[in-house]
Amino acid sequence: MSKLLPVNRLGDVLPAYRNTPVADLLAYHNLRRPHRSHDRAELLIGMCMDNRVALRIPDNFAYILRAGGANLQRIEFKVSYAVAVGGVRTLCLIGHDECGMVALRGRRDVFVSGLVENGGWERREAGEHFDQFSAVFEIRDPAEFVLCEGRRLRERYPRVTVAPLLYHIREGLLYQIAEGEQTL
Repeated sequence: MSKLLPVNRLGDVLPAYRNTPVADLLAYHNLRRPHRSHDRAELLIGMCMDNRVALRIPDNFAYILRAGGANLQRIEFKVSYAVAVGGVRTLCLIGHDECGMVALRGRRDVFVSGLVENGGWERREAGEHFDQFSAVFEIRDPAEFVLCEGRRLRERYPRVTVAPLLYHIREGLLYQIAEGEQTL
C-alpha cells in the first residue's frame, strides 16, 4: 500500500532524497525555488506523455523521457544511455492522476475511431493494433504502477536512486510516494 506525501517545504522531502537531485526537482517544481545554472543533466525524469503534465525545471537539469503511463519498459535502452553515457545516478519516475492509460482497454472504440479518422488507418488494422498493444500499456493505478516500475528499475540499475512521484493534474504539484513504512 502506498501513501502520497506532499512537499510544501524542504523539510517534507523524504530523508532518502534530501540533498539529492530529487530534492532539487521538488524544490524547483513545488516550491518554485529560483533556477540555478546546470552544466549537465543531474537526473533522468521518466514521465507520462500527457500534455497536462508540465514541470518547472531549469535548462540542462534533466534528461526527460515521456511514455504513456510513465512506462519505460519499451524504451529502457534510453534509460541505459542516460546512465551509461550521460552519467546520471538519479531517476525520478513520475505518474499522474487522471491518466489515460488507466482502464485503457475500455476505450478501444475511441482509440480505433481516432486512428481511422485522424491517422488514416483502416478500421481492422487499427483494432488489431490496439488489441496487440493495449494490454502492455494499460495500468490500474498510476501511483502503484510507478512504485512497481521503480522497483523494477532499481533491480536493473542498482547504483541508481529511483524516486517514484505522482503529479496531481488539478494542483500541478508533485507528491512523493511512500513505500511501505517510509515516512519523514
